[in-house]
Amino acid sequence: MTLKPLADKVVVKRLEAEEKTKSGIILAPSAQEKPEIFEVVAVGPGGVVDGNEIKMEVKAGDRVITGKYSGTTVKVEDQEYTIVRQGDILAIVQ
Repeated sequence: MTLKPLADKVVVKRLEAEEKTKSGIILAPSAQEKPEIFEVVAVGPGGVVDGNEIKMEVKAGDRVITGKYSGTTVKVEDQEYTIVRQGDILAIVQ
């Protein structure tokens, strides 16, 4: 099954948490901080949303930062994805 976002929606996947500190200490899963950086998996076509023309600025493969409580989390084939509006994306990480 694949996810195909509609309108101004973007499907993102959280990047893996760091398992070691910079000094080499291995962290237990409960001590690992969830990263705030996501990878874009799929992008909707844009179009007219609420009477405004939406041009999609992100593309699949981009690394982005979203708002902390943005989007809806779904699980597809044991993989967790988050669906957010393009407006909830704060920045593209380069």
